[in-house]
Amino acid sequence: MTFYIFIVLIMIGLIAGAFSGLMGIGGAIIMIPALVFFLQMDQHTAQGTSIAIMLPPVGLLAAYNYYKAGALNLKYAAIIAVAFIIGGYFGSKYAVNMPQETLRKIFAVLLIAIAIKMLWTRN
Repeated sequence: MTFYIFIVLIMIGLIAGAFSGLMGIGGAIIMIPALVFFLQMDQHTAQGTSIAIMLPPVGLLAAYNYYKAGALNLKYAAIIAVAFIIGGYFGSKYAVNMPQETLRKIFAVLLIAIAIKMLWTRN
């Protein structure tokens, strides 16, 4: 690993972590494009790396701060977490067998659709 790659990884982590703590985003929206564009990672590897980063060490302290502030619904989080585990397993099984170009296009369309919906929705 070169020094440049090390610095890029640190910057991706800091920026994604800051956006995650600030707005609850970071994994897909920040990290995956950054890994693809700045480190020329293929889409499968970027997604797998992003998923690995989202494991407990990343979210635990941020979630704790929200919990202390009374801004965390533990029941909802637990239910979503269980479903997330199941969905993540089956989604990843499907994604790793999908052509990279198709996966990348689906990801891009999803980001565009979310951006348009957020931009034009009042509430």
